[in-house]
Amino acid sequence: MLNRSKVAIVIPVYNHGTRISNVVLKTVALGYPVFVVDDGSTDGTAEVLSSLEGITVLTHSHNLGKGAALRTGFKAAAESSHWAVTLDADGQHKPEDIENLLNAVKGAQRPIVIGVRQGMDGENAPWTSRFGRGFSNFWVWVSGGPQINDSQSGFRLYPLPDVLALEVRALRFQYEVEILVIAHQKAIPIIQAPVQVVYQKGAERISHFQPWKDFFRNSATFSRLIIKRIFTGWKQK
Repeated sequence: MLNRSKVAIVIPVYNHGTRISNVVLKTVALGYPVFVVDDGSTDGTAEVLSSLEGITVLTHSHNLGKGAALRTGFKAAAESSHWAVTLDADGQHKPEDIENLLNAVKGAQRPIVIGVRQGMDGENAPWTSRFGRGFSNFWVWVSGGPQINDSQSGFRLYPLPDVLALEVRALRFQYEVEILVIAHQKAIPIIQAPVQVVYQKGAERISHFQPWKDFFRNSATFSRLIIKRIFTGWKQK
């Protein structure tokens, strides 16, 4: 059974100064160690984080990308924890759903658990998120990854230090899809658990996903993975 005393929470943040305080306060209340990685924010996020108690703040001097921020958080968390839960800083996740991810782990297995966002077909869900999820799910599978329902969800449970040993090249949003492909090929189990998602009507949404730029970045990552799969001859099991 998963040892909850060895679980830490990692929150990557970039220019979420108006949202991060509420996210952190709700997360800290759950009682797990919390690592917040400020990925070179320029909007006052650093000042907000400095006013909050009960967290460890890790800082990049300039923006390196979400994947790089996750790796920084994983390295710090791995010094005392065997697992890392990740959630986004924009408030779309409900921290209490962390328990859904932890409860999905059975016996001695050490899987990656993906939080499958429920209600993504609702009218308040951004079209970029709906389209991106379907697009990504398909190409993760074609690239040699698992068949899953929400490959773009940032609400996940990762086994440490297992994922740090994976040779993932992407440093931005593409990190979260590439790690699924490589983990699957390395026989790390990938399972799913339902989580809630919060998209409020009329509320300002802070997202740094750039549809066209990140579409091409995603395409480049998937192309590289598919070529690698072809040349290595790896087949779905």
